[in-house]
Amino acid sequence: MKKLIQTFFALLFFLTASSTTIYAHDATHELINQQLPVWSILPFVGMLLSIAIIPLLKPHWWERNMLQVALAWSALFIIPFAYMYGYNETYYRLLESILLDYIPFIVLLFGLFVVSGGIAIKTTLIGKPLTNTALLLIGTLLASWVGTTGAAMFMIRPLIKANEWREKKVHLIIFFIFLVANVGGSLTPLGDPPLFMGFQRGIPFTWTFHLFPIFAFNAILLFLIFFGIDSYLYKKELALGKTPAILGKKVEKHSIEGIHNLLFIALIILGVMANGILPKQVAFFANNNGLPIFDEIVFPYATIVEIILILLAAILSLKTTSAKTRQWNEFSYGPIAEVAKLFIGIFITMIPALMLLKTHGAQLGLTTPWQLFWATGSLSSFLDNTPTYLVFLQTAGALGEHPGIQTAVGIVPQLVLEAISAGAVFMGAITYIGNAPNFMVKSIAEENNIKMPSFFGYMIWSCGILIPLFIITTLVFFI
Repeated sequence: MKKLIQTFFALLFFLTASSTTIYAHDATHELINQQLPVWSILPFVGMLLSIAIIPLLKPHWWERNMLQVALAWSALFIIPFAYMYGYNETYYRLLESILLDYIPFIVLLFGLFVVSGGIAIKTTLIGKPLTNTALLLIGTLLASWVGTTGAAMFMIRPLIKANEWREKKVHLIIFFIFLVANVGGSLTPLGDPPLFMGFQRGIPFTWTFHLFPIFAFNAILLFLIFFGIDSYLYKKELALGKTPAILGKKVEKHSIEGIHNLLFIALIILGVMANGILPKQVAFFANNNGLPIFDEIVFPYATIVEIILILLAAILSLKTTSAKTRQWNEFSYGPIAEVAKLFIGIFITMIPALMLLKTHGAQLGLTTPWQLFWATGSLSSFLDNTPTYLVFLQTAGALGEHPGIQTAVGIVPQLVLEAISAGAVFMGAITYIGNAPNFMVKSIAEENNIKMPSFFGYMIWSCGILIPLFIITTLVFFI
């Protein structure tokens, strides 16, 4: 923990110190965006294929070398890009991705992971269909208020422990990803980063309540499908002689240890909200004020406040939570370390994909709600859903249609905004990398000896269940 925090501040010091020796250049970033060839996304494709294929062929090698693979694919993007466009432009793009996107992203995940890992729900709940449905429902409802990551980290361990006795439990984790880690985060800007970015661009905080009918429709159908599958497998296991019982740790009564960590979750939420509210309410933070780093890149003071509050919450959680509580949760840094290693490669190699999307997104001829629902969603399944959402939000703001929601990028028709928002949040469930908690949930499940499907194996589940559901959603809401 101390090494991780020291490394973060060392990186922050290096980046800020570099601003005194490196000066702004005259390159036109938009011109480079327009010149960028499509083949520049090949390292990103290679990164995705590595995540999908190598764990199947050499799982132990992959566990030891995933960071090296991520950095190798990153180098295959960085070196040709630097040769074609120069050091300054490359440095600018890396700073934009790592400093402004990756560091806040991984700090938030780290904070929620550490704090939620200090809350141990000790219970004798037995993993039956109704019990599992209730646990998923609690997580789904929590997600919009503490974020999909917070809800996922809070609820995944109780679900796993309640079902320790069961042999068939992969479906539990898959539907947990669908509902808690994605669909559940659609009702407030706190639920998922794209919606929070919309809030920062003038969309009212309570506007996301308009998504409730779409959320309820998808959630109800997913719960019905889940209950049917879980009931079938539960009866099948009982018929084979499996006994519903909690294995290993026995408890005499229901209890929650480390409940004070809820205060630290509130502190993290306060940090996230401060990043959006301070620039609007306090002049010191307005107009993207911050530390000048390089060229046009500024590290906003509001983001620094968010990071400090999140790290403070994590440190306080570690200092005030009993080691036995974390032992009960079988807490380790493995899942967050895996996410940090893989996503540094994803964030770097997807730079050209986002550059191309930003430049050519408006030229795709997408104007109707159903088109924007699928375009935003399908790209959010593989790219970071926040910049994808912002690209299509800006595209929608340029349509010039009235009436609609007044935003910083123009007036966006109500149904179009619903389509973009639902696509960005819901379709993050289609791949493991579509939303960060997906991969963390997968890692925690595997630490608990649940053999999860491969990258493509998971997509068989998600495409088989979610794509038909989203087609129905399109017909009901967006046509």
